[in-house]
Amino acid sequence: METEVPNARIPALATFLQEHRSQAHRVLHHIIGLSRPFLLRSDLTDAIDDLCADDPALADTALARALHQCEEAAIDASWIYLALRRRVARWDYLRIHLEAMDLQQVSVGEYLGFKEHLATGGHEDPFGLEIDLAPFYRDQYKLKESSSIGRGVEFLNRRLSSRLFEEIGKGDQRLLSFLRMHSYRGQQLMLNDSIMSVAELRNALRQMLIPLRRRPTHTPYEDVAADLRSHGFEAGWGADVERIRDTMGLLLDILEAPSPRALEEFLGRVPMIFSIAILSPHGWLGQSNVLGRPDTGGQVVYILDQVRALEREMHRRLAEQGIDIEPRVIVLTRLIPEAEGTLCNQRLEPIAGTRNAAILRVPFRNEAGEEMQHWISRFRIWPYLERYALDAERDLLAELGGRPDLIIGNYSDGNLVASLMSQRLNVSQCNIAHALEKTKYLYSDLYWRDNEDRYHFSAQFTADLIAMNTADFIITSTYQEIAGTDDSVGQYESYARFTMPGLFRVVAGVDVYDPKFNIVSPGANEDIYFPYLDAERRLSHLQPEIEELIYGGERPGETRGMLAGRDKPLLFTMARLDRIKNLTGLVDWYGRSPALREQVDLVVVGGHVEAASSGDDEEREQIGIMHHLMGEHGLDGQVRWLGIHLEKQLAGELYRYIADRRGAFVQPALFEAFGLTVIEAMSCGVPTFATCFGGPQEIIEDGISGFHIDPNHGDASAETIAAFFRRCAEEPEYWSRLSDAALGRVEAHYTWRRYAERMMTLARVYGFWKYVTDLERAETRRYLEMLYGLQYRPLAAAMEG
Repeated sequence: METEVPNARIPALATFLQEHRSQAHRVLHHIIGLSRPFLLRSDLTDAIDDLCADDPALADTALARALHQCEEAAIDASWIYLALRRRVARWDYLRIHLEAMDLQQVSVGEYLGFKEHLATGGHEDPFGLEIDLAPFYRDQYKLKESSSIGRGVEFLNRRLSSRLFEEIGKGDQRLLSFLRMHSYRGQQLMLNDSIMSVAELRNALRQMLIPLRRRPTHTPYEDVAADLRSHGFEAGWGADVERIRDTMGLLLDILEAPSPRALEEFLGRVPMIFSIAILSPHGWLGQSNVLGRPDTGGQVVYILDQVRALEREMHRRLAEQGIDIEPRVIVLTRLIPEAEGTLCNQRLEPIAGTRNAAILRVPFRNEAGEEMQHWISRFRIWPYLERYALDAERDLLAELGGRPDLIIGNYSDGNLVASLMSQRLNVSQCNIAHALEKTKYLYSDLYWRDNEDRYHFSAQFTADLIAMNTADFIITSTYQEIAGTDDSVGQYESYARFTMPGLFRVVAGVDVYDPKFNIVSPGANEDIYFPYLDAERRLSHLQPEIEELIYGGERPGETRGMLAGRDKPLLFTMARLDRIKNLTGLVDWYGRSPALREQVDLVVVGGHVEAASSGDDEEREQIGIMHHLMGEHGLDGQVRWLGIHLEKQLAGELYRYIADRRGAFVQPALFEAFGLTVIEAMSCGVPTFATCFGGPQEIIEDGISGFHIDPNHGDASAETIAAFFRRCAEEPEYWSRLSDAALGRVEAHYTWRRYAERMMTLARVYGFWKYVTDLERAETRRYLEMLYGLQYRPLAAAMEG
């Protein structure tokens, strides 16, 4: 393995501490004087900037540069421990003694131990469990450059396509074996028993291409099927002669001199995926009357749109390869007997807009085998997942008549169930996090005990570690989700090293340089979220209903506020009403900004208006805050708060209605893993403002196709929005320029068509490498099985009691 180059700043820092003790003491004494055991990057940056304002010479010192590179400091009396992130997932841990000005590098274990000491008041466990997966990865292929993170399949193809054939005969034989294994319910595909060796395969390809070149390109497969079969070829090479010749030519090129491009293109054509199981156990997963309920939202929309796109892509590929098979997509979720007016108590529900996809619901059962009747929060479902995995597996096999060809997990619970199921069935596993709770809550790992009764992070973070390392490949929507930015740690990177005092310490958990990570961004449903200028598709009959929603009178229990006039553009936001989504923060910014209030009215769609209508503690808290802000700022004539769920067709037309009135959309979340509503708004041509933390920073090109805002600086964010509307008033074409750029950005990068194409290719490529190499990582799997049995299971079992 390549040796990591030492951080050149460390010797310079050690020299500075010794040679400029007075300056160094001033800075470090100031930091210690903040009287907090843990300081974040922003705290350290603010502290050094304050000192540099009084003494500009400090700015160019080794200590100032190191502190600007520091993600966290841990402080106890005269000891300061620093965690320096010199680049993505490359860390150095240092400690400095204030009196001696002595600098030492420490291991990640020592650094985490010091954090435990501070967090527990000196009651850390010196013999606690330490999780270290690094030894299992010594012989694995790893990326070297941070710019390559999220492009794992490209890296694997580059590295493995040449090495596969280095040992004469062995690589060719593996590829032959791979092609011979494909069949569907007794129907042999690709190759039959006439071809038993690589030499026979090469010869058969050459002989078959001669008569195929004489045939018209559009000759259907059926007309040449007998000739193909006599040469050892079965269905799957193509629907017509042109496709068959092209596919066979690709294979000959690979056997001659494999290239990453040829290998990926060829594998993308191999008929491997006929059925997919998608796991999303928690929440109210349905097609109507579920959005706005606890534990639902973007993930439900994502999954249903994903299913439609994947089924279309599976049909397209099978048709191109000349195979008449009806693919199946099954979404496995929880059956909730007390369904409260939803269809979540139906075992099987066809998915609208598909030919043969369905939601299959399986109940949770307690230890006694009794069905759990009511919805259970995603933070409390851990005791039920193991039994659910077995029950869901049984029902899935019965529904499909056999194993699925790919299992996709969603969120922490779905990914854990996918891990259990894929190992039992020996099926490729894909994980999609959607959101990782660990980065949402500050120090949720270090102070996990404080949150255990409410969030049960002990079980969740353990499950995350297991599922992330078990998955064959991981799909993320953005680069930041994996690796963060220069100034922030990525969601997955946060699982590389952390500690949960009294539970375990992770010194090497998840490696973001692992080639299993791939960025595949979703889109918005193009049938619902389309440009406002597309008059022929507009749902004009919904206009009166939208007018009533926005400008109508009070609707008890559903609305608060009535807009006093119709002359202003509308600023629109829509999200769950929880702390992270920060709708109350937006209302507060608006209330405190005379400039913004003068120019626009605010429309908020989120949560319930009455606390008694919500079954979620956090939402009830936010409802109270929202009412307080409405009253404090006197907003009832300028803010329309709709505590209702909008059906998707109505939501799509509402975005376009906002665009008609030259309004804008704002997504003010404290953090957003991706930002589906951002895509929806931009797809309709609505200029969009969105948080700079998370996915929207990649989706939006700031100042070109939208704007980034910092939710921690509400006044500045309000001024950014106000400045946009001022400019639109002065330059009417400015609004249209932003709208057009938003539409172009989405079309180029964020569509479900592109998503499905990439997902189907990834599934085939990772399935191939799993078959011909040891990407299963058997040793790692055994280690994770031990972690599951000895750590996760007791944590989950303790919750049920």
